[in-house]
Amino acid sequence: MEAKLGHLYSGVLTDVVSTISGFSLEVISEEWDTGLEDMTGIMCLNGKMSGTLFISAKEEHIRRLCSYMIGAAEDEVSDEDTEDSLKELTNIVAGGAKLRLSNTEYAFNLSPPFVIKGQDMSIGEKNKPRLIARVLTNGDITVKIKIVY
Repeated sequence: MEAKLGHLYSGVLTDVVSTISGFSLEVISEEWDTGLEDMTGIMCLNGKMSGTLFISAKEEHIRRLCSYMIGAAEDEVSDEDTEDSLKELTNIVAGGAKLRLSNTEYAFNLSPPFVIKGQDMSIGEKNKPRLIARVLTNGDITVKIKIVY
């Protein structure tokens, strides 16, 4: 089931990024690592099989995506715009996954998205949860998506 969920979530992320920016992302890794990049959008997935969604990338990559989202040059994108864009990306990806999982045991309600920023952040798990991870890139930007159930 993890492979199907990983494919579903990474597919939604790929579709969303392609729609908002024209970038075509490809999965280059399915390996779980606990590390996060310096900007991470997070959303709780509340349901029978509750989980947490993480979308993480270098701030410069989020800024580049944001510039496409709002139609501004990268050097005109503010820190607030960058954070808002990552929250919106997280929200859209979670919403797309919610739609696709609505009639399954993985159906969930969304929480408000939030962003954390910093260096050397990691995810600590307990009780051996179900871990799903994908790293996607187009050579210009790299985005990690992680789901913990």
